[in-house]
Amino acid sequence: MTLAKSFTRLENFGHSLNAPSYLFKPENVSEIADVFDIAQQRGLTVTLRGAGRSYNDAALNGGGIVLDLSGLSHVTAWNPDSGILTAEPGLTLERLWQTVLPDGWWPPVVSGTMATTLGGCLGTNIHGKNNFRMGTFGEHVVEFDVLLPTGAEVTCSPTKNGDLFRAIIGGLGLLGVITSVTLQMKKIESGLLEVRAWPTRSLEEQLDSLLEGAPQYDYIVGWLDTITIGHGQVHAANYVHDDPDPAKMQIGYQTLPGRLFGVMPKSLLHYFMTPFMNNFGVWGINTAKYLASLRRHTFRQSHAAFHFLLDYVSKWELSYGRGGLIQYQSFLPKETALQTWTRMLDTAKARGLPSYLGVTKRHRPDEFLLSHAVDGFSLALDFKVTDRNRARLRALLQDFDRMVLEAGGRFYFAKNSETSPESALAFLGEETVARFKALKKRTDPHNLLESDLYRRVFGSR
Repeated sequence: MTLAKSFTRLENFGHSLNAPSYLFKPENVSEIADVFDIAQQRGLTVTLRGAGRSYNDAALNGGGIVLDLSGLSHVTAWNPDSGILTAEPGLTLERLWQTVLPDGWWPPVVSGTMATTLGGCLGTNIHGKNNFRMGTFGEHVVEFDVLLPTGAEVTCSPTKNGDLFRAIIGGLGLLGVITSVTLQMKKIESGLLEVRAWPTRSLEEQLDSLLEGAPQYDYIVGWLDTITIGHGQVHAANYVHDDPDPAKMQIGYQTLPGRLFGVMPKSLLHYFMTPFMNNFGVWGINTAKYLASLRRHTFRQSHAAFHFLLDYVSKWELSYGRGGLIQYQSFLPKETALQTWTRMLDTAKARGLPSYLGVTKRHRPDEFLLSHAVDGFSLALDFKVTDRNRARLRALLQDFDRMVLEAGGRFYFAKNSETSPESALAFLGEETVARFKALKKRTDPHNLLESDLYRRVFGSR
């Protein structure tokens, strides 16, 4: 096991938060148990970390231990006949789809980046562009094994230890360490998707497009210009059934190009993006993007190209500058989304803190304990952080929380970094928080599993 003998300063994905921690990287499950023993002996807490792709403090633990599970990344079983795969928690979505796609399968739910790990996907219960149809990542878990801080090893499924199953999925790694997960993949007939793109002239038109379009498509997502509020574009896609070319199922066909126009390495692009990451520059980029989107068109695209937009430009998050970025995502019922988001976007613009990117999706509810889902929509907003605007931005996002709660909305703990304990309690409800804390007392009686996020929204030991 690799151990940092001194504090290692870790950051969130947006580089807007950081914390010094002791970093452990176990090579097997027994070493995870050793970490719990060390933590209890020394009065330290433990936080789980996979790829470190959370936008907030879910994988940070100031002054404590961070357990890096990225080394536990093996596929331990794959059945190409049934589409059932078993793997360790550090396996990335990239390795997952590369394993199953050549046999005609695809992960039923993926995030916007293929860098996330299975443990991270389960801990935050990720959603994709097909949440309205396929639900969250956790809904496709057959079972998982979890090591509790007590030393007990437990198998959970929808019917076995179901209370733990529904709490650990979406439980932010606070109840135990998932050591193995078995998933059901989705059978596909082609390496391509049929994609349709069309412009929207207002937020209302975009939400109507998501609502009316969702039943017709396998995937649907909206891009929203949040500076010139309302302009946007919708991309919807269906599986292709008439192109069974096996070559398009191969890794080489699906791999995203590493160079722009075959010339410039994409790893350098963030340097050229940085000068445009200001209000005027983003207005220009968004305006050009909207004008280019005015022509409705249909095209075919590989699965990887359609899903993993965040991987097109390596290290794109660095373009936001030294202060990094914060992403704020809210989920609102379809009845209140338009009015509430219009108010929020107008407020941000009036305070001189416009979002630089807006992404909308259609959602459905689920039965997980710390669920963020509603019968409605989500809006994810990216904000640039600077030394001068950090305090004002924090106040703005806490005002957003109040607006969302008034509208019957919910939050996503993998994104929002300013939610207070009062807002978290209001959104989850006292009964849900009490159930979660009762399970935590059962699985982690000494409160070994904590994170900066846990202390921020639930309180520490």
